[in-house]
Amino acid sequence: MPEKDFIPTAVIRTEGTVIKFRDSYESFSFSAGLTVENGHVMLTVTPKRPVSFEELSVVCYADVGEEDRVFMNGYQSWTDSHEMTVNDRMRGILQIPAPLVRKYNFDKYGDYDFARYSLHKGVLHGWTYCYIRDGGKYCLCASLSERCGFTKMTLIAERKRLKLSRECEGAVYTEPFNAIDCIFLTGSEDEVFDRWSELYEGRTESCEAPALLQGYTSWYRHYQDISEDKLIHDLEALVSSGMPADIFQIDDGFQQAVGDWLLLDETKFPNGIAPIAERIHAEGLKAGLWLAPFVCEKDSALMREHPDWTVKDTSGAPLPAGCNWSGSYALDIYNEEFRDYLREVFDTVLNKWGFDLVKLDFLYAACIIPKHGKSRGEMMCEAMDFLRELCGDKLILGCGVPLGAAFGRVDYCRIGCDVGLMWNDTFIMQQTHRERVSTRNSMLNTVFRRQLDGRFFRNDPDVFLLRSEDIDLTPRRRQSLTLINHIFGSVLFTSDDVSTYDERQKKVLSQARDFIGCTVRSVDYENGTLTLKADAKGKTYTLKIDFPNK
Repeated sequence: MPEKDFIPTAVIRTEGTVIKFRDSYESFSFSAGLTVENGHVMLTVTPKRPVSFEELSVVCYADVGEEDRVFMNGYQSWTDSHEMTVNDRMRGILQIPAPLVRKYNFDKYGDYDFARYSLHKGVLHGWTYCYIRDGGKYCLCASLSERCGFTKMTLIAERKRLKLSRECEGAVYTEPFNAIDCIFLTGSEDEVFDRWSELYEGRTESCEAPALLQGYTSWYRHYQDISEDKLIHDLEALVSSGMPADIFQIDDGFQQAVGDWLLLDETKFPNGIAPIAERIHAEGLKAGLWLAPFVCEKDSALMREHPDWTVKDTSGAPLPAGCNWSGSYALDIYNEEFRDYLREVFDTVLNKWGFDLVKLDFLYAACIIPKHGKSRGEMMCEAMDFLRELCGDKLILGCGVPLGAAFGRVDYCRIGCDVGLMWNDTFIMQQTHRERVSTRNSMLNTVFRRQLDGRFFRNDPDVFLLRSEDIDLTPRRRQSLTLINHIFGSVLFTSDDVSTYDERQKKVLSQARDFIGCTVRSVDYENGTLTLKADAKGKTYTLKIDFPNK
């Protein structure tokens, strides 16, 4: 986004002193240099002694107009992320009374404690990548590495400025590093995202995953109320239906409590969990299992027996990770005893129980607060490295994770929040955080994070639901959800008892399947209506879907 009259400016703040420069700077504690060449913006810092920073930024020009579309990637998998305009505002949790935030820990799910949310129009921020779109022309700004800390991008539309910042709270730097390492690319959608994926550090580290993963997950049918009998029934229904399937995934509820992964609920699973994996394999399917490796719930045996494994807040108390289950706490990935426990868990799940894929959820908990002289991004990348090591060549479906840290480390990744059994949850829940359950938001994320699919991992848009029982989604919205998932997703899971599908539901699914691998010609989102054109089965379709708040 160059402008001939504007020169990018570095801004460094350390020990209360603000330093601005356009080429280089040197002090007794560090030296720094800023280079801008062929769209590559790099701010390098060389410490002369251990040093911390309050800010590491580069201010660039941003050519953004009233008619342009702006996308700012949200903090983690679940964070709502869709195209906006310069007249939009980005809402955080400032509208929630502080006592409610403390009670329900809404601030733990996203970036609310370390990213300022502006009340002004056109002041928008995101993480790892963003773009400005003028019709079919994209101007992409993207980080080339998140290992030194997450890259925050803040657009101030009125001033036509884009500020690139390394999230560096808590980090102590002793070695030379790239404080900002971003590329600006202009061209068509495929041109800019293909080029970014070629340049991104560590992209080729991931395992080779199948292009499409289809099957069943238990969560949205039973939630935690699963059992051996229920799962076998759903497995038999899936197989007998003839619906294309590669995998059967068991979600939350097999364990006695979150964190107690090796303590099975013997009432639900009197024969253990391994025989179910064997039965799944006997039907010719892969077996998947859900885990949340970096959290434990308040009422778990792990919490009672190993409170020292939890991350501690500034007062020395266990750090909450959210309000799920009986309340949850973040676990310290640098605690060696906890790491040994996870080694045992993954060895048991993957090698002794025989599961082929693990869905790893609530991963953001590894970096809620910076610790051990590391930034949040450093911690998250190291946590993902550890998970990849534990899983070897088994498949990982990441979820609830800052996406840049998952690039090259997972095979599949959720790119939206959980869908719900209603369109956009209740009005009260709509006033909470950006990571909440919402079918509406999940579908928009599926559309607007589509460019990541096949470049950094395979996109998981969450489930499609066609059933009519125990659900508060209209038939039209169920059809739209199914269609969007098949157009843009590479993980096509349902949580329905597919044996109950009537002829209409089968027809809707068949029509959606015609769009797998289709060519999307254009996507536009304006005034709450999504319009997309796609080529499928030799025809061009124009599809319109409304996205009201209720």
